[in-house]
Amino acid sequence: MSNFANRVTDIPPFQVMKVLARAKQLEAEGRDIIHLEVGEPDFGTPEPVLAAAQQALSDQLTHYTPALGLPELRQAVADYYKQRYQLDISPERVVITPGASGGLLLSFALLCNPGENVLMSDPGYPCNRQFLRLIEAEAQLVPVNADNGYQMTAELLDQYWQASSRGVLLASPSNPTGTLASREQLQNISDAVRKRNGFLIVDEIYDGLVYDQAPVSILEIDDQAYVINSFSKYFGMTGWRIGWIIAPENAVPNLEKLIQNIFIAAPTLAQQAAIAAFQPACLEILESRKKELKARRDYLLPELTALGFKVGAPSDGAFFIYANIDKFSNDSEAFCLKLLEEQGIAITPGIDFGSHFASTHVRIAYTQPIHRLQEAVERLRLALGK
Repeated sequence: MSNFANRVTDIPPFQVMKVLARAKQLEAEGRDIIHLEVGEPDFGTPEPVLAAAQQALSDQLTHYTPALGLPELRQAVADYYKQRYQLDISPERVVITPGASGGLLLSFALLCNPGENVLMSDPGYPCNRQFLRLIEAEAQLVPVNADNGYQMTAELLDQYWQASSRGVLLASPSNPTGTLASREQLQNISDAVRKRNGFLIVDEIYDGLVYDQAPVSILEIDDQAYVINSFSKYFGMTGWRIGWIIAPENAVPNLEKLIQNIFIAAPTLAQQAAIAAFQPACLEILESRKKELKARRDYLLPELTALGFKVGAPSDGAFFIYANIDKFSNDSEAFCLKLLEEQGIAITPGIDFGSHFASTHVRIAYTQPIHRLQEAVERLRLALGK
């Protein structure tokens, strides 16, 4: 007999990690696997960030920081919003967190009571639902599709809002679709949420990876929204587990209390390193990587379309293509496992991201160099009999 809590049974495995585990097993057996499953590009952490971490170690800067984060890092984040969006954000509103995951968990713990729900898109990042389950709240999944750019709209909010609804979580750019919410969509949703006295959280962790237009931060529209961001994606610091929240000023003392009790503080070495991520030399490296990711997308997208994959909405940001595979299969999990076992291509089944047409969609991450993407296309051609 076990004494495990019910929530452990309720929380399903993260399917992409299941794919990754099998891919690693095949590699250990000598197979060549092209990894297009995990949301982590092949780039390493930029050298200025590594140098800052090495210096911090040499200087023995390894003790606890304040719960809200190093003042220098909070100021650097505020300066970033001034540079990028021309927004005057007080560093007092910046809360440094153990990754965006820590930021989301803290935000939900701050804003939701047991039994209340938060509206979020289906498909969407799967862990968001589970953060709510941990605090005994619920996700209210809102089906979105290519017609609305895989983004929630004010009309959908009106349709799915319930008596137990407390707020809305958006992601722009989105994982798994790479799509953006327009300024008009953000404004309309903000208005609809405020009308209901709810909260609005926007996941902007891919805001540095928008390719064909200027990014929009919700803070340009709604100063009382909560922004979740991270050093993982644009800044290339996935394993450092460091991110931030920008919160309304009156929320910060309660967030501080939660951090003190749950995490104490974000990792000190990661905070010291992250300060260097905003240096001009580092940003130059990051912008060159962004250009490379755009080139990968511009190569892969038409190739997939030519093979018969259907991409109904533009992949304007992040590094994902969310594709319809109904021409080939109505079982995305079986389709992905077959590609992995037979062709050595690792991609993620749509069932990881929700239930709305999940069995006929897959996520493909263009996180490998173009020559590896070219090889992946050739393997796909073989698998599909093209």
